[in-house]
Order: sequence, then C-alpha cells, then structure tokens
Amino acid sequence: MPQLITPKLSPWLPLLIIGFSISYSITVLTRLPWWTLFVVTSIWLIVSLKLHWGTSASYRRAWPWSLLPLCLWGLYVYLADSFGIVDLGAVFFHLQAGITDHGGSGRMVAAVLYTACMLSLLIAFTWLIRHDHRWRRVEPLIAIALLVTNPLIFGIGQRSAAVVTDDGGWLDRRYVEPVISAQENPPNLLLLYLESIERTYDDPRFGDAYADLSAIGESGKVFEGVRQIDNTGWTMAGMIASQCGTPLMPAGLLHDRQFEPLSTVVPGVRCLGDLLSEQGYRLSYLGGASTEFAGKGLFYRDHGFDNVYGLRELQPRLDDPNYVNNWGLYDDSLYDFTVKEIERLDAESDGPWGVVNLTIAGHAPNGYPAQRCIERQGEWDGVDILYSVECSAWLARDLLERLTEQGLLENTVVAIASDHLTMRVSVWDELITMDRDNTFMLLGDDLSPKRIIREASMVDIFPTLLDAMGYKPEDSRAGLGVSLLDSETRTLLERHGLADINARLREENVLQQRLWEGLAPQRREADEAANEGEQVTETPSDSADEIIISY
Repeated sequence: MPQLITPKLSPWLPLLIIGFSISYSITVLTRLPWWTLFVVTSIWLIVSLKLHWGTSASYRRAWPWSLLPLCLWGLYVYLADSFGIVDLGAVFFHLQAGITDHGGSGRMVAAVLYTACMLSLLIAFTWLIRHDHRWRRVEPLIAIALLVTNPLIFGIGQRSAAVVTDDGGWLDRRYVEPVISAQENPPNLLLLYLESIERTYDDPRFGDAYADLSAIGESGKVFEGVRQIDNTGWTMAGMIASQCGTPLMPAGLLHDRQFEPLSTVVPGVRCLGDLLSEQGYRLSYLGGASTEFAGKGLFYRDHGFDNVYGLRELQPRLDDPNYVNNWGLYDDSLYDFTVKEIERLDAESDGPWGVVNLTIAGHAPNGYPAQRCIERQGEWDGVDILYSVECSAWLARDLLERLTEQGLLENTVVAIASDHLTMRVSVWDELITMDRDNTFMLLGDDLSPKRIIREASMVDIFPTLLDAMGYKPEDSRAGLGVSLLDSETRTLLERHGLADINARLREENVLQQRLWEGLAPQRREADEAANEGEQVTETPSDSADEIIISY
C-alpha cells in the first residue's frame, strides 16, 4: 500500500482539521445556526489540548480502520448539504439512467472542495492515530460506530432486506391496470410541471412568492394535501408517479447490464402517454434541460410521445443561443417554444393534442430566474429562492394568459403541478418545519372552481388527470392512485397513512419487477398467471387492517 504522507506537525493543526470537520457535519445535519460551527470547533480544541491528544511519546505507523467509514460519512454529509434530504432511490436511479448533460456544475466545484477537505481530514486523523496510543486503542470501535450510524449504510441495508421480505408484493396487489374508453370531442391537455414549486410556498411567511399561482387557482380546482411519498422526490420520479400512478423504484439489480445506461424507462407499466396516444392524441414534451439527463427522453419516447424537445433541440432555435443557464433554457424561452408548439398542433389537425412542459426556474439551490423576471422584479441577489419562485409562478400565469388570448385553450384541460418538493434552498430551515405538500391544480371548461383537501400523493394525479379529461377509470383507480375528483374513494394515504406506505415501499420488490419488466427475466410464472385473471387484492396478512380493498 502506498505510504500516506503525514508530515511532522504540531498537534493543533490536525486537531483543528478534525474539530472543524466534526462541527461542520453537525451544522449540516442539524438545524443549528452556522455560528455553532466555531463554538463546537473551539470546544473540541480546548478538550483535545487539555488532554494532550497527539502528544504521546509512542509513535506507530498504523493505518486507521476508520478511513473508509470516514469517506462514507463524508459522502453522506456532501449529499445532505447539497439536497437537504438524501434519497438513495434518486442516487441509484440516476447512476443507471445516466447523468449526461446534467446542470450541476456549481455542485461539481463543491464536490472538488469537499474532496480536498476529506483528504485533509484523512491525513489529520491518520496523524492522530499514529501519534496517540489512546486513540489507537479505541479507533476500531470508532470505525464500527461510524459504519453503524451512517444513514447510507442503513438505507442500503433496508433495500437489501426487501429481497427476503415475507411480503414483497403488498403494493403490487393494489396496482390497477389503467384502462380508458374513447369519447366524443376529447379535450386537449396542457400539463405544466413547475420545478420544485411546492404548494408550501403559499404560506404567508413567504410573502407573495406564490401569489400568481394562487390567482390561477381561483379559476379552477386546487388540491391540498398532495404529499411526497418515497421514490417520488426527484424530477423523473415525480413525473412518472403523476403519469403512471406508481412510485419510481429504481431498476437496481433487475437491470441485467449493470454498467450500461438504461435503454428504456419503466417499460412494464402503461402511462398517460400510452393511453392518450391510443386515443389519437398527438403528444409533445418540452423541457429546458437535456432530454439525455436521467432518461427523460427515453421515458417520453417509450410512452407514446411523438415529439420530445430538450436543450439540444431547442437551443439552436434561440435568437441568442448563449441565453442559457447551467441546466438549459430559461423558462421565458421555453414558454415561447411551448406557445409555438401548441399553435402548430392546433393548426395541424382537428384531433386532440397533449403538451407536457417542465420548467427550471425553481431548481434548487437558488433557482434560475429568466430575464423577463429580472426586468419585472428588479435585481436578483443570486441566492433568494423566493425570487425564483415568484418568477416561475408569474411566467406560468403569463403563459396561460397568452394562450387564452389566442383561443388555444378552448376544450383544453390545464394541469399545473410541482414535480416534487424542493430540496435545500435559502428558506430550507422554514420549509422543514412546515406541513409540506405539492402543487396541483386543474383548469378547464367543465372544472368549476373548488378547493379540495385530501391526504393524497403524486400517484393520485394520474387517475385524476384521466377523470378530469373525461376518461374516468373504472372505480376511479389507475395504477396505485385514486381520482381526487371522486370523494367516495379513499387514497392509499387516507387508508394507510404516509409512514405505513413508505414502510411498504421499502419492503416492495414485486412492483419493482412490474415496472422494469423486460430488462431481465424475473417475474415468476405464478405471478404472471395470477395477473392474467382478476387482480389479487387480498392476502390473509392484509385482512387485519383492511376489510374492503376497493378504495
């Protein structure tokens, strides 16, 4: 093994590095104010110098057992600092779906700094172990403690345990294959995903940031209580949950080519695009970021969309091709292209069309406000996420007004939703103390204004969209979701609660196999035979908490 350079240092420098690393981790993982970093570091230095750590006369060239556990903790702290909540599902999915053309260049700089700090910590800790026999004695226990307490290790262990769980098909038994029937004069669909613009921003403590969306909601149905269950907390997961009625459980070991990107995304389920394309809809997706990132292009092309436009397709059409951000197009440019696409679809045929749009203005950590917003709102400090939230809300309202003035929203259902709850932003400390939920609202000729308060999740958006468009699914159910327009049916969250559903998701593997059917041979003949007939909705183990499964 190559020698790790441990230069002769006075004890205070390595102890300072260790103390600073500990205090920084504490401030990232808790809600303590930033100044506690210096308090904790000072306390550490006082104690360590008082006890003369690192000044032992005995020196031994020893390699700490804790080096790898320290690296794993460093990775966890980096992820927590970047995103607020570490979602292993998102990590696994992005590694397999591909991170080509990602827009996180700012985080790449942070990653380099973290790496440098981590190397400093490893050198300092090795120095301490070699220069203090007291630390050498307890160091193996420290390594074990670091492994046992690391949430990354705990999360991976939970996912591994799902393979041998007693009932890994609880959610799959509640999955309902979506089926719709043709109708006369079907409506168009405009589905706007507003990146990270959760409904929680409607709270008065955030001022008027959400005001334009609130104004839009006065003309339609506004849904409160759309929670974020596990495996729906990133963009692709939120879009798949709301269009396929199921959380996005990563392919994991079901992918038979582990070191190659996915060639298809959730091929085993029928989603909104599949259903609408069969009804003659002409479908287009437009997003400012690259469609290569996280499999967005694969998903939409595989599920019925005729046109898929992202950064590579739209940037050459800009008047100024340099008017882009780290992720892609600004939302004012994206909405201009959206208007042109709807104009084209409307003029091309009398048949129905569907347009799905994904914005970027609200993306954590600071957002990407467009130039039109800066001209309207004044100078941006580069940090305030509420500025970006206001920008996203105003641009969405402006888009709908433009389309309405041109008569392009006649016989059209408009849906506005956040793709997921936001990640770490400038108002993170306030957000995490609140009862958070996603934005979801519907507008249309036959949708009278109403505020609907229900315990729901993103999977319920799928059947609700179908219902709002006149394609009400049987028993108001599709996938794992329930139409929120049908007050007689109960959602999974209303029946079981958020904590229980998340616990079931950690145990589930049969639904995961359904999602990724075809990537590798996995479903047992018995499972396939059971699905050929009536859906199995009960087992004896279910009867303790449910009498009727039709919810």
